[in-house]
Amino acid sequence: MMDYGTLLQILDSTLRLATPLLLACLAGLYSERSGVFDIGLEGKMLTAAMCAGAVAYYTGSAWAGALAGIGGSLVFALIHGVTSITFRGNQLIAGVALNFLASGITVLTAQSLFGQGGRTPPLTGAARFGELTLPFAEALRPVPVIGPLYADVISGHSILVYAAFVIVALTWWVLYRTRYGLRLRAVGENPAAVDTAGVSVNRLRFSAVMITGVLCGLAGAYMATALQAGFGKEMTAGRGYIALAALIFAKWRPVQAMGACLLFGFFQALALRPDVVERVVHMKVPVPFLDALPYILTVLVLAGFVGKAIPPRAGGEPYVKER
Repeated sequence: MMDYGTLLQILDSTLRLATPLLLACLAGLYSERSGVFDIGLEGKMLTAAMCAGAVAYYTGSAWAGALAGIGGSLVFALIHGVTSITFRGNQLIAGVALNFLASGITVLTAQSLFGQGGRTPPLTGAARFGELTLPFAEALRPVPVIGPLYADVISGHSILVYAAFVIVALTWWVLYRTRYGLRLRAVGENPAAVDTAGVSVNRLRFSAVMITGVLCGLAGAYMATALQAGFGKEMTAGRGYIALAALIFAKWRPVQAMGACLLFGFFQALALRPDVVERVVHMKVPVPFLDALPYILTVLVLAGFVGKAIPPRAGGEPYVKER
């Protein structure tokens, strides 16, 4: 069986590993709620990670790296928006093309800058986001059950981890309690009705795509400057696609998206502790199988085994204004 201390370690890893998934999932939520399907989350995250790692190394500042990551992701978001919204191109093909572009250009740029096989040099000191100790963490540690949970799981993460969960609440409030959110949801369902009301469909969709760029930028920056110590080739490892699966699993709702990302993060955390899995199931489990668990879950979600998920009705369709 799993002891409490080991469980806390896995939950701690779950929060760290779920954070980039959560930020990317919320990014896709904004875009797809507006009617723009974005397969390019992976490419935006990868570009952001490279920009963040490179700038953080040169400046010695994780905050500068994060801003650079957001900037790099916004460039890709702008390209996707112009292609999909302005020129009414195929949104899925545009996203896939951006993923391929990011896969090549990030390695090429990192290699030309640092000559280390497409990686950035390791980040140290202020070039990485440090861990924050929340108030009373050490004072509450002796309290049974709750104390270690607060001190070892809830406390001790970088500021971007806490920001991700704040953004969940902010996203819920924006979508369901503001005029902008109402219009955003409406434009993903019936853009003609929004246009008739005198609201620019293209402007709304562009705003959503730019928000997607910001959140993907944070996700990539977190990976390069907090979760790991620098950028590495293909370091996102399919997390953009897993985030899309989590978004479908959550049926395009922010709080449910948080739960889905934590579930995926939990499976990723288990893959790092095969000894724990073996103790629980009382048999040896191949490590490659544990590594594949998040991707197996992704396939099951996309295959519809978790129930029917109905996307926004106008999703994937360019809007042509009627004259």
